[in-house]
Amino acid sequence: MSNDPYSLAGEAAAALKAAAGLDTFDVALVMGSGWVPAADAIGRTVAEIPFTDLPGFSAPAVAGHGGRVRVVRTDAGRHALVLLGRSHLYEGHAVGSVVHGVRTAAAAGVRTVVLTNAAGGLRPETQQVGDPVLISDHINMTGVNPITGTTFLDLTEVYSKRLRELVQGVDPSLAEGVYVAFRGPTYETPAEIRMLRTLGGDLIGMSTVLEAIAAREAGLEVLGISLVTNPAAGLAGDPLDHEEVLEVGRATATRMGVLLAKVVDRL
Repeated sequence: MSNDPYSLAGEAAAALKAAAGLDTFDVALVMGSGWVPAADAIGRTVAEIPFTDLPGFSAPAVAGHGGRVRVVRTDAGRHALVLLGRSHLYEGHAVGSVVHGVRTAAAAGVRTVVLTNAAGGLRPETQQVGDPVLISDHINMTGVNPITGTTFLDLTEVYSKRLRELVQGVDPSLAEGVYVAFRGPTYETPAEIRMLRTLGGDLIGMSTVLEAIAAREAGLEVLGISLVTNPAAGLAGDPLDHEEVLEVGRATATRMGVLLAKVVDRL
């Protein structure tokens, strides 16, 4: 097994193709905390491979992450890679491991990736718990970057405007927002939330941003969708709880699945 992250992604892609009996895939979706039940609505499962059977993947340690790659055939005949879970910096993984799934999808032929997550809402005056929000931009507060060296990547449009407009054509009620990523695993303090609101953030979480950067490096078109699972720290008065995140995901799984199914068939 190679130590080079790009070669390792190629090895994982080859193993994935062999397990699925397919030469290429059309789209990849990374399912965040609480989003796993929504995967059932995307299409018919062709194959399902545990992360641990693929080079470079680790079993996720977070509740609500399935730890498998599902190969799905949509109603329109597209083949989608659905990553049921992801790795995070706060689990102790290196940044290369965090973006390995996205790089594997790119090596498998995918040209579009949909990144989903559970997020705290920084704007409770306009956001409701259970609302999906399209990510229009991000602020990287993780302190790391998946790209090293002298590769200078333009990030003017990380999250595709074309794809956001496509989704809003499916559901015009969806708002857009700026996603802020912290390393975790601690939730943010009320002071940090006040800072992020001042900086222009609308959503707060612990994933997605590094994957989006790696996807853009690979030339993929990126769609990001956050599910608001709670008001951010200090905005509601209640302590934050991961079980609450999962519960909101379960309660909205059907709506999210229907939305994703419609979007994937239009990509």
